[in-house]
Amino acid sequence: MSSLENGPAMLSNLARPPRPSAISNALTFGWRAVLKFKHVPEQLFDLIMTPLMFTLLFTFVFGGALAGSTSDYLQFFLPGILVQTVVFNSVYSGMGLSTDLSKGLFERFRSLPIWSLSPFAGLMVGDVLRHTIAGLIILTVGLVLGYRPEAGIAGVVASFVLLIAIGFGVGWIFIVLGLLIRTPMTVMTIGFTFIFPLVFASNIMVRPETMPSWLEAFVVRNPVSHMTTALRGLMSGTATGGEVVLALVAPALLTIVLSPLVLSLYRRS
Repeated sequence: MSSLENGPAMLSNLARPPRPSAISNALTFGWRAVLKFKHVPEQLFDLIMTPLMFTLLFTFVFGGALAGSTSDYLQFFLPGILVQTVVFNSVYSGMGLSTDLSKGLFERFRSLPIWSLSPFAGLMVGDVLRHTIAGLIILTVGLVLGYRPEAGIAGVVASFVLLIAIGFGVGWIFIVLGLLIRTPMTVMTIGFTFIFPLVFASNIMVRPETMPSWLEAFVVRNPVSHMTTALRGLMSGTATGGEVVLALVAPALLTIVLSPLVLSLYRRS
């Protein structure tokens, strides 16, 4: 009996385990994002087939008409399709968040003694994986078809760092939509409605000088065009510091403006 009575006292004397750091929380939720690829393999199919289809379709169907030859067009187009793929893939953050909210998982997350942004950090880790996988697939296909990055490995690595930064910034848009909209398909529909004009009214597929003057004026100021120009420059070794800074302006502003909004919506939802 005495041992039972002394049990609570003994437990109270035990040192509590240290509270996990924000980085530890983020890595745990990041591992959760990795496990999603194992348990939802159809995501990988979509991730592989969409960029592959775009690369082959535009290179062989439109390349000759737009650049005179498929090889010349591939040199121009491939960095752009990398940007397009990263922007499109960011929608999975919002869809995954909307799915988790509909299942009540975030109610449980919010009750835990963890860093408030940890669940969103996990979504971002999933995005980084998707961007990296899709980018490597596109680059591999491009190399097979004849694409040659003139800046070599250093240029490719710098380009992928820029791509991840772009995806990180754009991902906040879809996380906000995921918090506001509880249907994953609606998140995708509304997100693409916003993203499609920015992607296709850019210099990803054609040069702005071939467009009507009113459209060219928009395209040259489009943040997606700045991202594509910087990526082409990094791949070819001609990028300037100004081009890279312009490419990072939109992702930085999106992060600064939307991350506090995400936290506010998360706490109030």
